[in-house]
Amino acid sequence: MRKPAMTDTPLLLSIGILGGTGKEGQGLAYRWAKAGYRVLIGSRSEEKAVTSAGKISELLDGASSIVGTSNQNAAKMAELVVVTVPYSAHRETLELVKGELQGKLLIDVTVPLVPPKVTAAQMPPAGSAAQEAKEILGAGVEVAAAFHNVSHEHLLKDDIIDCDVLVTGSSLNARSETLKLVESAGLIGWDAGPLENSMVLEGLTSVLININKKYGSTHAGIRITGASRDRTG
Repeated sequence: MRKPAMTDTPLLLSIGILGGTGKEGQGLAYRWAKAGYRVLIGSRSEEKAVTSAGKISELLDGASSIVGTSNQNAAKMAELVVVTVPYSAHRETLELVKGELQGKLLIDVTVPLVPPKVTAAQMPPAGSAAQEAKEILGAGVEVAAAFHNVSHEHLLKDDIIDCDVLVTGSSLNARSETLKLVESAGLIGWDAGPLENSMVLEGLTSVLININKKYGSTHAGIRITGASRDRTG
């Protein structure tokens, strides 16, 4: 697999966000565009994607490289791709862009929520949405899973986010590259092991939704304790 062109100069990397007009997608787009990456917001509606890109660009006073386009074009033009679509559109979206993703890394943010019981974890036959993505895309695409448990309410703000990000992936390189993007988004990430562990990450979202509902919150998150949080080494 071709490794993403990650260096100390993030402008060398372009990130395509499929379903980027949703709240989570827009929040991640804002964070990465602010960090200096070129961001392509993808959508089934190119017009909607262009509108979202314009809004985010305004938040950054135009000092960013962010454009709106179709999901297929975002997957084709970007060096690294993130999918943030609802689970109901997950398979259809990935099958549409399967050819464009070959040789790239896909970061899957999708959670297999099945309304109306969103407070109960319901995993697909593959084990998780991320494992399903790997089955759909095949050996030519590395897959990582991340950002499931971060509230979109925080991402579009510049405040420090008191929530950690667990990252699983189909290879050490997939996890390593994803952890770099976690850090670029202003968050602390943890290597949570192989892609099979993504069922835990995705399932935690239902747990957090239940906690929000039970205790009157809107942005419950997770934090790892008992391990060094120093990322300078």
